[in-house]
Amino acid sequence: MHSLLGFTPSSLRIFKLAFAHKSSSNSDKAFPIQNNERLEYLGDAVLGTIVAEYLFKKYPNSDEGFLTKMRSKIVKRKSLNKIGDKMGLDMLLQEYNSTRLSRSMLGNAVEALVGAIYLECGYPETKRYVINRMLRKYVDIHELERVDDNYKSQLLEWCQKNGRSVAYKLLARYKFEKRDRFKVAVMINGERVATADDFNKKSAEQTASEKAMVALGILLEEEEDDD
Repeated sequence: MHSLLGFTPSSLRIFKLAFAHKSSSNSDKAFPIQNNERLEYLGDAVLGTIVAEYLFKKYPNSDEGFLTKMRSKIVKRKSLNKIGDKMGLDMLLQEYNSTRLSRSMLGNAVEALVGAIYLECGYPETKRYVINRMLRKYVDIHELERVDDNYKSQLLEWCQKNGRSVAYKLLARYKFEKRDRFKVAVMINGERVATADDFNKKSAEQTASEKAMVALGILLEEEEDDD
């Protein structure tokens, strides 16, 4: 843990908790919360604030729209999964969980780790850790500037150029992990080309659009992240 953090935490339990997925939780009356969901919630908010401040200072002449898009590119699930992978968090997840690991657990663990560091060290030290040990080390900011990840817009543009119609159909809305989850389909010329699920309808449409672009040969396929 010291090699990951750069310091020895006074509360080791909370850092172990950061890597405990709910699927591996055991019932214990002394510790009713035994997974990283609460830390993930806290870390998500802290990480978003740190990234927003970092970008605000890094791009003093950029408008709100650019900053919002850049922050979204950094904190989206796929990006956090990659950061967690590069940090080697899979080893800690394997150590503290008995369940099968998925790619999304890496991003969750990144957020939970940030939450744990915030509780242990406070905001200034957490900001220093995130900037020096995550952003500067594992995020290529200049590459992100060039990446257009609005797949829905790209697909619409391609369809317009090629005389095809595109529409999105809500296939299902259901409860998963006590939250609403949406399943949408991309329809091109009335034919279903791809589907995706997400907790946010717009995110599901973006993922479905990306899958549709891969299916149509517009976009090269990358390794997909598990939900």
